[in-house]
Amino acid sequence: MSGLSDSYQRSIDYLRVSVTDRCNMRCVYCVPSEGNNCLPRKDILSYEEIYTVVEMAAGMGITKVRLSGGEPLVRLGVVDLVRMLARIQSIEDLSLSTNGVFLAKFAGELKEAGLKRVNVSLDTLRPDRFNAITRRDGLAQVLQGLEAAREVGLNPVKVNVVAMRGTNDDELPDFARKSIEDGWNVRFIELMPFTAVSADAPQFIGVPEMKERLEGVGALEPVAFFKGNGPAKYFRFTGAKGTIGFISPVTEHFCVGCNRLRLTADGKLRPCLLADDELDLRAALRGGAPGKLEQLIQEAVARKPRQHGLEQGKRPRRRPMTHIGG
Repeated sequence: MSGLSDSYQRSIDYLRVSVTDRCNMRCVYCVPSEGNNCLPRKDILSYEEIYTVVEMAAGMGITKVRLSGGEPLVRLGVVDLVRMLARIQSIEDLSLSTNGVFLAKFAGELKEAGLKRVNVSLDTLRPDRFNAITRRDGLAQVLQGLEAAREVGLNPVKVNVVAMRGTNDDELPDFARKSIEDGWNVRFIELMPFTAVSADAPQFIGVPEMKERLEGVGALEPVAFFKGNGPAKYFRFTGAKGTIGFISPVTEHFCVGCNRLRLTADGKLRPCLLADDELDLRAALRGGAPGKLEQLIQEAVARKPRQHGLEQGKRPRRRPMTHIGG
C-alpha cells in the first residue's frame, strides 16, 4: 500500500459512500417540499460494485469508510453491505450516517456485521419543530435509535445538529446540556450553501455566534483528541462526559486538512463536496474496464482543489445533497 496524497501534500485516506439517494425524511435544507427526484434504480451501484470500488480504494491507501445516503437504512440489505466491507482488512474504521428513524431496528445487526460507530442527524428536541424541519414525524424513534446504538456499542455515537437561525438556534444550549447530563457527543454544523431548496429555506448562523449562544451553559475546554475522521473541532464542558464539536465549512473552512473523496449512489467520484467536478466510476465498472478504477481514483485525488470556492460565490448546483451523500 503506497498511500494517496494530492497536489497539496494532503493524505487522502477517507471515502464517503452514498448507498442511496432515497430518504424517508424531507428536511427543509436538503429536499424540496414536493420531494426528491430520485435516480433510476438501474443507475444505482449494486453492493458488489460498491465493494469493488472500496476494495480497490483500500488497496491504494483508504483506511476509513463512511456509509451515507439519502438515508442508508432505507436501502434493503444494507447490513449485508456492512458485512462485506468489514471483511476488507485494511479498512480500520467503518461508520454510518443516519437520520436515526430506523436505527433502533438495525443497531444490533449493524454492530454484529462489523460497523464501528454511527452519526445521527437530529436538529431539534421538540416534536412539533421536528415535524416542521423534517416534514415527517419520528422524534421518538430517533431518540430510541440513539439509545439503542449506545447500548450495542456503536460508540462514540455523534449527534449532528445543523444550526439554523430562526429555526433551531434557540435550542443550541439544550443540546449542549445533553453533553453534560446524558453524555451526548453533539456536533453543531454550519448550514452549507447548496442551491436553495425552498422559498422558506433556513438561514445561516456561524460557529462564532453558536459559541456565544453556549456561554450561559458553561466554559468550553478544548479536547485534544476525539475519535473521528472529519473536520470538527471538539470541546467539553467542565465535568461533562460528552463533547461539543463545531464544523465550520463557511466561516473557517477546513480544506487545508481535507482527507476525503465521495462516491455518489450512481457511481460518481467527487474530489470535493462543494464543487461539481466528478469522475464516472460506474462506466468503468459496467463497461468491462475494472482496471481503470485505480486510474480514476488517482485522477480524483489529483483533481482535489486547494479549497472550495464559497468565498468567491461558487457553490455546487448540479446535484442536491441527497444525491451526493454529504
